[in-house]
Parts: sequence; C-alpha cells; structure tokens
Amino acid sequence: MAATGDEAAAMDSISREPASLPAALDVAGGSSSGSPAEHPEAEAENPRPSLCDGGVETAEEAVEPAEPDINELCSDMFEKMAIFLQGELTATCEDYSLLENMNKLTSLKYMEMKDISINISRNLQDLNNKYASLQPYLDQINKIEEQVTSLEQAAYKLDAYSKKLEARFKKLEKR
Repeated sequence: MAATGDEAAAMDSISREPASLPAALDVAGGSSSGSPAEHPEAEAENPRPSLCDGGVETAEEAVEPAEPDINELCSDMFEKMAIFLQGELTATCEDYSLLENMNKLTSLKYMEMKDISINISRNLQDLNNKYASLQPYLDQINKIEEQVTSLEQAAYKLDAYSKKLEARFKKLEKR
C-alpha cells in the first residue's frame, strides 16, 4: 500500500540526506565539489601529488564523511514524535468522549426503564387491590354457580322422572 499525502511527505523528510554534506574524499586529485580553496584544511593535511614529485603517487588517508547535522535530525525526529503522540492522545480523548456519551445515553435508558418498571409496579399494585376488593363478589358468583349446577341436575332428574311417569300413565291408559 503506497503512502499518500502527509505520510509520504513525512517518509520523504525522514529518508532524505542532509544537503550540507561536504566532499569528504578526494581521490586521485579529482574534486567532487568545489575548488580546493573551499576546503583548505583538507588540502593542508593531504597535499596532492604532482608530476614533479617524480611521478610517484602517495596514498591519501581516507577521511570519513562528516555526519549530518545531528541537532537538525533530532529536532525533526522530536517534531514527528510530537505529531504522532498528539494524534494518539487526540484519538484517546475522542475514545473517552465517545465512551462518556455512551455511558450518559445508557444511564438515560436505564432511568427510563426504571420509570417504566415503577409505573408497571404501581399499576400491578392497583390491580391487586381491585382484585382483592372484588374477591367477595367473585366468591358469591362461585356459590351461585354451584347452586345453579345443583339446580340444573335436579331439573334433569325431575325431567327424567316426569318422562317415566308419563310413560307409565300412557301404559296404564292403554290397558
């Protein structure tokens, strides 16, 4: 996945070489940048062989290139680290803000559910009280129902007995 935008700029600035690197090595009299007057200390330490020396070249001491400006690289690193940490802290703050909002909403929902359950409990209590006040009437209805059932059975017995009597009467009448 290729880096784009700010990421690419950050990666370029990290990987770029400092522009202030002096020419460190001057091999076989060739100048890599600028004239010998630009680097008088290098010329004083390593005199160049000339053809008048009898054509013998002398070995030159290899000089390490100067290190890039450490202070510049450190400040660049600290700036990028600060940006990174600022992003991390911002994300963490946003996460905590989101959690806080979710907790507030959850608390409100639980408060609503509590109010609903209180109302249901109150209504159930009212229904229980009404049922208790209706209980004597319900007992009377049950007693009446039992009496109606026994009266109905007596009516069936009376009907059966009257049918038997009628059948006997018709039998006697025919004789």
